[in-house]
Amino acid sequence: MSFRTHAISDETLTGVRTSGRDVSGHPVEPVVATGGEPLRCCLRDAEPGEDLILFGYEPALPASPYREIGPVFAHAQPCSTPPAAGYPAGWRGRRQVLRAYDKRGWIHPSTRVHDGTDPEAEIAAIFADPEVDRIHSRNVAYGCYMFAITR
Repeated sequence: MSFRTHAISDETLTGVRTSGRDVSGHPVEPVVATGGEPLRCCLRDAEPGEDLILFGYEPALPASPYREIGPVFAHAQPCSTPPAAGYPAGWRGRRQVLRAYDKRGWIHPSTRVHDGTDPEAEIAAIFADPEVDRIHSRNVAYGCYMFAITR
C-alpha cells in the first residue's frame, strides 16, 4: 500500500516563526533541546543543544468536534533537510496511536495503538477501510500530534 507522511507545512512554520505566535495567538516558546524532542518539521528527534520552538498547533481536519490544538516542537530556523519519504526511520519502534479520521473529520473506529515495529502494516490495515480519509500519528503518553498520513 502506498501512503504519504506529512510534516507541518513550511507555510505554517514560516508563519509561526515570523509572527512569534501560534494558532491561538500565544507566544512561541524558545527551547534548547535536551535531546529526543520529536520535531514536527523534519520528523526526527532533536539532538541536544538544537534551538527549537514549542507552540500550539491545530492539525488540518475539516471543521468537526474532533479538531484540537496541542503542543509541538519544531526547529527555530528552517530545517536544512526535509523529511524523508515514508514512515520516519528514527521513530520506528516508538509506540504510537494511529488515529483514523473519516472525510468529515470525525475519529473513525479503525484507530489503534501500535508498537512501531511494522507501521506500514498497521497503516495498510487502517486504510483497508475505504471510509478512512487520513491518519494522524500521535504520541502515546502525551497524546501530541506527530504527523499526518494520507493515501
